[in-house]
Amino acid sequence: MIAKILVADDEKAIGDIVKFNLEKEGFEAELCFDGEECIKLIKENSYQLILLDIMMPKKDGFEVLKEIRPDYKMPIIILTAKEDEEDKITGLELGADDYIIKPFSMRELIARVKANLRRIDFNGEQDLNEIIETDGLSIDLSKYEVRKNGEIINLTLREFELLKHLALNSGQVFTREHLLENVWGYEYFGDIRTVDVTVRRLREKIETPDEDFKYILTKRGVGYYFRRE
Repeated sequence: MIAKILVADDEKAIGDIVKFNLEKEGFEAELCFDGEECIKLIKENSYQLILLDIMMPKKDGFEVLKEIRPDYKMPIIILTAKEDEEDKITGLELGADDYIIKPFSMRELIARVKANLRRIDFNGEQDLNEIIETDGLSIDLSKYEVRKNGEIINLTLREFELLKHLALNSGQVFTREHLLENVWGYEYFGDIRTVDVTVRRLREKIETPDEDFKYILTKRGVGYYFRRE
């Protein structure tokens, strides 16, 4: 199945170039130019990935993320001309999987898109049928479903992939660079702060507030690991 990608950017010239290059790589691409139209198209169609500009009319990229992220798990890559650290972190905390700073090269964009799509199986086949259970947390690898004490925890695809990678290798400490390469799927373009923000979001969802972390632990100066039973 061909991956269908929505490109949301109010600069038509940029949108046209991105669409052309995505289609040249064999993807199906659609364009929209404001936040409201973006939300409408996402609700009416099935996309495997969203390229989302922050500075758009009607609703900006942050507002779009707030509205769609609770119900949609596809990878979302922010396209932004804003280099301020807070904007990057805000996007990631709202559920974006990645961000690219404008101006960007098409080589970098295509590499990010392919990396974020690499783990999605469009045929619906699953590579694992295992359920990992530990201390009230259940990770169903075939259903991409996480439950804590029986209640479903809503994770993004990237959050789930990170949790899966750590849980399948419980007790093993991974550096941020390793996680970026093996969970996000790229080595040269990534920012290790993306890993820290995603770990923080994941902990907020699966850990118990005001208690010590039970599942994802930090090895100071090294990286992260999933607690072994």
